[in-house]
Amino acid sequence: MNSPIFQMFRRLTPYNIKKGFRYLKHYGFRDFMARLMERFEEREVHYQEYYESCRPSEEELRKQRKRTWNRPVTISVIVPAYRTPETFLGQMIESVLNQTYPYLELCIADGSGEEESVRKIVEEYQQKDGRIRYRKLEENLGIADNTNAAMALASGEYLALFDHDDLLAPDALYEVAKRIEETDADVLYTDEDKVTPDLKEHFQPHFKPDFNPDLLRSNNYICHLFVVKRSVKEKVGGQDKAYDGAQDYDFVFRCTEAAKRIEHIPKVLYHWRVHKASTADNPESKRYAFEAGKRAIEAHLKRVGIEGTVEHTKDLGFYRVRYQCKGTPLVSIVIPNKDEKETLKSCLDSIFEKTTYPNYEIIIVENNSTTPEIQDYYRQIDGKKGVRVVVWEREFNYSAINNYGISFAKGDYILCLNNDITVITPDWIEEMLGIVQRREVGIAGARLYFPDDTIQHAGIVVGMGGCAGSLFVGMRRIREGYLHKAAILQDLSAVTAACMMVKRQAFEEAGGFTEALAIAFNDVDFCLKVREKGYLVVYDPYVEMYHYESKTRGYEDTEAKKRRFQEEIEYMRCHWMPVIKRDPYYNENCSLKQCNYELKG
Repeated sequence: MNSPIFQMFRRLTPYNIKKGFRYLKHYGFRDFMARLMERFEEREVHYQEYYESCRPSEEELRKQRKRTWNRPVTISVIVPAYRTPETFLGQMIESVLNQTYPYLELCIADGSGEEESVRKIVEEYQQKDGRIRYRKLEENLGIADNTNAAMALASGEYLALFDHDDLLAPDALYEVAKRIEETDADVLYTDEDKVTPDLKEHFQPHFKPDFNPDLLRSNNYICHLFVVKRSVKEKVGGQDKAYDGAQDYDFVFRCTEAAKRIEHIPKVLYHWRVHKASTADNPESKRYAFEAGKRAIEAHLKRVGIEGTVEHTKDLGFYRVRYQCKGTPLVSIVIPNKDEKETLKSCLDSIFEKTTYPNYEIIIVENNSTTPEIQDYYRQIDGKKGVRVVVWEREFNYSAINNYGISFAKGDYILCLNNDITVITPDWIEEMLGIVQRREVGIAGARLYFPDDTIQHAGIVVGMGGCAGSLFVGMRRIREGYLHKAAILQDLSAVTAACMMVKRQAFEEAGGFTEALAIAFNDVDFCLKVREKGYLVVYDPYVEMYHYESKTRGYEDTEAKKRRFQEEIEYMRCHWMPVIKRDPYYNENCSLKQCNYELKG
């Protein structure tokens, strides 16, 4: 009995029913139902079984304990304690002392005031294990300064932040130490999940990407377990009580800003315990924390010299950064077209009627049209409203056509657009331009819908389906996907060129679109080339469009087209196999056969 319906009824406790009413009040019925169904997708239902299958065996744990280390580092586990329930405290301590990696110390600063239970329990453990350092604070200094007091006890080369009521997997510090030995990382973080108070059920796994600065500005996805080299901590300082409630978020920002090497370990090594007072279960229990999170992002943007405004989204703990568009530089919109007068007209009409940005040109690349209607339409629009029609007389080659059209562009920012796109978001150009104007960004992509309001594109995972595939295809527009991934701004390996803005400098450095890829994967290849030059590729869900896919080209339904498609797959495999094997913005625990972060089989 492991079906979604059974799981739903099994969790209908009085407390969860009360929690459900709170969510219903906050989100409204439609969004509440969408979120409810996401809680019981296959990933959620089967996670406990998957978790058990991934845990190291007792034999593996014994081998870890016997390992000889070439350069062992001491990891100081930093715990600010405050009136921790006795059972939770004991389990937390034991999860640290039972680590298979021996070179550690547990540093506990106790801000419980006159309450003595924490001190008594810790002192009992100290008599058994000399790796515990403890300080009883005269008063509760607040979460940030309590953490700083625990850090002051530490002597290790690395500091690992740990909440007083959570647990570490037994191999957590082993995996961290192994990665440190391999990479000499400055900052490390792991995947995590949630666990019930009785520790019987693991759920809501958080499978993270490698370091993703735009995602970090949308949400503190790094969270737990976070480990930082002492020298980095000394450089950036301790935690700042001005951000109490989001002190870890602010600290993560400052550490990652200073770090030369950031490593992600894609294993669930941290278990965030859910109970009534925990933000893991009830975000509203610490609403002040989300205001502090907003201020932490604002401070980060100021330090790194990026102009933007930070807004709360309807989901607590998730934020939107509106990057400032500097001036009104010319944006060159390049649209390939063959025949399809009505399709092109709908696209252009939506641009003219909805676009708020004042300074753009449109270059239509005509490719072997045969209908008199489209020729008449070209004559009507050529030279008007900034439209220019240029003619590509050779056979269809998406890459070559776009390169040709871009050769006529006068702007420093190029916007590749399919002719079967219609605009939804009026300030779409300002939104994308604010992102692409950032020094480190080369490309911005959009969120696209089929006409039935299901998702056609919400970013691309390289390796999905054997080569590359779009995320969340077919998911209803009102849904936000796994951990809101369809609805928050983030860096990805690739986005579709059906609606893609690219900085001209990045386009030229990457050498444009690869003309050997005439039909498929040219946008993925182009994004990877741009990333290879050191630029970020950003998925922006706040730019929304309808996409009436493949109206001009049709589908891969002939033997010649299928053969060419296979050749283009082989090209990608030849040139980009390391990324196909492991997309850094995806997670190896997730399936490459499904597009919605399902667990891999």
